[in-house]
Amino acid sequence: MKRLSILFIVLMLSACAGVRTAALPPGLFDDSRFQPPRHVLAAEAIHALSPEMKAYARTVRQNKGGKEARLALVDALYYRDKLQLEYDSAVTRTAAEAFAARHGNCLSLVIMTAALAEELGVPVLYQSVPSEAAWTRSGSLYFNVGHVNLLLGRPPSGTRPLYDPDAYSLVDFLPPSEAALLRAERIDKATVTAMFMNNRAAESLARGDVDDAYWWAKGAIASAPALLPAYNTLAIVHQRRGNGALAEAALRHALGFDPDNTMMLSNLAYLLEQSGRPGEAQAVKARLAALQPHPPFHFFELGRKAMAAGDAAGARRLFERELRRDPDYHEFHFWLALAAAQLGDRPATDHHLAKAVAGSTTRADRDIYAAKLARLRGHEDKVLRR
Repeated sequence: MKRLSILFIVLMLSACAGVRTAALPPGLFDDSRFQPPRHVLAAEAIHALSPEMKAYARTVRQNKGGKEARLALVDALYYRDKLQLEYDSAVTRTAAEAFAARHGNCLSLVIMTAALAEELGVPVLYQSVPSEAAWTRSGSLYFNVGHVNLLLGRPPSGTRPLYDPDAYSLVDFLPPSEAALLRAERIDKATVTAMFMNNRAAESLARGDVDDAYWWAKGAIASAPALLPAYNTLAIVHQRRGNGALAEAALRHALGFDPDNTMMLSNLAYLLEQSGRPGEAQAVKARLAALQPHPPFHFFELGRKAMAAGDAAGARRLFERELRRDPDYHEFHFWLALAAAQLGDRPATDHHLAKAVAGSTTRADRDIYAAKLARLRGHEDKVLRR
């Protein structure tokens, strides 16, 4: 992968930069360049309960056995009834879709849980949780992954600590560190809606649907004008549609609030190069290099090149270096398993394939890695029986 040969996008699974008050900026949209939306939802539809969800909420209410509603809901969702909710980042689902499928990414599951809580009259507090830089990718799009969770209970008083266990139930589908939880930032429902729309825009781009991506991104900005990643998404949409001027305007607007954002700086440098302004692009690249000497997947891509050249030992060292930056990313573990297999290190191969299964974020990836792990273990069993 060549430096700056792709555009980066934030996938809100979900988080946002510090939310600031901002007016909806003019001059960043051009509806005439896009077909009318086909699959874009209103905010109400994102959070709406299905009849099945309402029936489920009634059952929880009727069988709470003297418990607080929030505790009864947590018990019903995650303990007593064991709905077997499963994390799956393949698509961002509405509350009703996540409930019906019994799986979704953390934003989908948070929206679903909040909808049920509100039906039961339980106050909901949404939180954006800071996390170390974590990346994933789909084709040529690289995604910066954030995180969101929620508290069920009542708003804190001036004297009650935020995580008073007697006042709140924390619901988190990918629990971060305690230090990250202490830095959690309260966000409102409109921001959660914008996160959902920005995710859908990213997913539309990943499958080549630029028209719907535009309307989703525009909806995200309308819902929460201070959600800066949505402008980055909008910029990529404009770039894909051939409107470099609007793409640049969207990026510069967001960089005005977050000038050190490496993802947006990467995209800006790419756009400047594409528009024949190498001097301006080089200045942005210099700033970017100072902020981020090694971009996401840098050592991973070098490792893949080493594998292609037959240097499994060198590839292993590079994959391990990338893994130190993101210890749970499934693709890094998978390629470490391949390198270990070529080196004849069966325990390491088994270990990293198992970690790839555990860290994968979609059912498809889990199935692929699990099948490879099963074949490996089957082969080892045959060897032992000889």
